[in-house]
Amino acid sequence: MSIYLKIMGDDFFRLHPMLQKRYAFEEPVFQAAGTMNRISGGPKWLFPLFLLGTRRKFVFPESGTNISFTIVNSCFTNSAGDEQIHWEREFSFPKKIRYFNALMSLDEQRMVVKDYLGEPTIFYSDLGFTVVDGHALKIESLNQRLILGKIEIPLPKFLQGLATVVESYDELHGVFRIHVDVKNPLIGKVLSYEGEFTADA
Repeated sequence: MSIYLKIMGDDFFRLHPMLQKRYAFEEPVFQAAGTMNRISGGPKWLFPLFLLGTRRKFVFPESGTNISFTIVNSCFTNSAGDEQIHWEREFSFPKKIRYFNALMSLDEQRMVVKDYLGEPTIFYSDLGFTVVDGHALKIESLNQRLILGKIEIPLPKFLQGLATVVESYDELHGVFRIHVDVKNPLIGKVLSYEGEFTADA
């Protein structure tokens, strides 16, 4: 049973069947490719910070339209016996390839998904999962921490990048659709992208 099925319980079966298949991880790897119709960032003064983030495969400063995109989700069990899902998201800009990687696992006591972002990890967020618009999946970031080596520093809300992700399946066109917004309570938009992708055969 995947971590996503565990956290969502019966709600998992309200998702579109293609989303259920994607997040059930009956196969250990999910691969897909597509296009981000739009990628945009926040204020220009964030550029140096986001450029540093590229060294950790975390965030990136580039914006654009019609950006080629691939995603690979790999499910495995770690040495402690916990199921983990590795997320590798690759964005192919005209002059650069950027990544937005993460490692997810389940905290069964608090019933949240633990999301460690970057490689090496630099940021942490609790995630909540709900069903919206009938059969789409909504993922929202909750409490967040800055990771400095073995030190984890809780972040107050005004320093957090609060993400909202909505993933759906378009039956008419046979594609997954994704919409991501990351906002900060003080500065507004930090990063957003939206597009579509198709699972590899």
